[in-house]
Amino acid sequence: MEYRLLGKTGLLVSRLCFGALTIGPLQANLSVSRGAKVIRHALEAGINFIDTAELYGTYAHIREGLKGFPGRVVIASRSYASTRAGMRNSLELALDSLHRDYIDIFLLHEQESFFTIKGHWEAVEYLLEAKEQGLVRAVGISTHSVEAVRAAALIPEFDVIQPIINVAGIGIKGGGRTEMLAAIREAAALGKGLYGMKALGGGNLLERVPEALNFALGIAELAAIAVGMATLAEVDYNVNFFCRRQVPEEICREVGRKKRTLLIEDWCAGCGRCVERCTAGALALVDGKARVDPGKCRLCGYCGSVCPEFCIKII
Repeated sequence: MEYRLLGKTGLLVSRLCFGALTIGPLQANLSVSRGAKVIRHALEAGINFIDTAELYGTYAHIREGLKGFPGRVVIASRSYASTRAGMRNSLELALDSLHRDYIDIFLLHEQESFFTIKGHWEAVEYLLEAKEQGLVRAVGISTHSVEAVRAAALIPEFDVIQPIINVAGIGIKGGGRTEMLAAIREAAALGKGLYGMKALGGGNLLERVPEALNFALGIAELAAIAVGMATLAEVDYNVNFFCRRQVPEEICREVGRKKRTLLIEDWCAGCGRCVERCTAGALALVDGKARVDPGKCRLCGYCGSVCPEFCIKII
């Protein structure tokens, strides 16, 4: 496994980051013991970087997976909190739930612009104080927005930026793949530590996995790429791929056999773009939200490419 320094944080992270969203209640909904087994398998395979969030509900899985593990593990989490009290509660929850004395990286979740960052500045000030106290090692933002990457790059208090980036440009706000790559390079030139998310487009690029992962690995400015994994086989596939080893055929078959489904998150705004895009007639607006007919859905992922809120995923 390749390891890289994350900007100027001093944190050495594996190029493959374990994305913990997939194991949690929002997606695969694994039990704590099953999720912990997948995490432990990843750690033993050389992954030392775990990406999670308060929203994901995976702190217990991570805590269990880390029990007795002797190696150094870097954990990143994030919160939507915008106030000092809210962020304090979020950090205390993470520390207590993970049974840790500090969190390596704590981010503002899903920022959209300079103005949303400033609207969360009270929470940032709390994180900076927590950093001085040793409760947090690095702070920053996660974002789907080109504008937010550029804004965060100019804020000296931020150490880390986690942008969305994928070969198809799915889910990128305020531009496409080209604009996001330019923003990533600008942020790296200013010393920010960067690690990418949604390299597989929230599952919408599952028919293009080698191409999508090679694209992400080709972005030199990214210290790591977070990839969601919910099975031992998915861990094995990704570890082999990131280590530039031939993936054994039996692992490819096992990963390919996994039954996929289209997930529409609760925060769907009911804009109807996915319904218009779906040529299979599998989507409809019901009570102001998109709903899928599994019998008609082809799992092509085209609907996810037009969702402005990035709430449609194939899992």
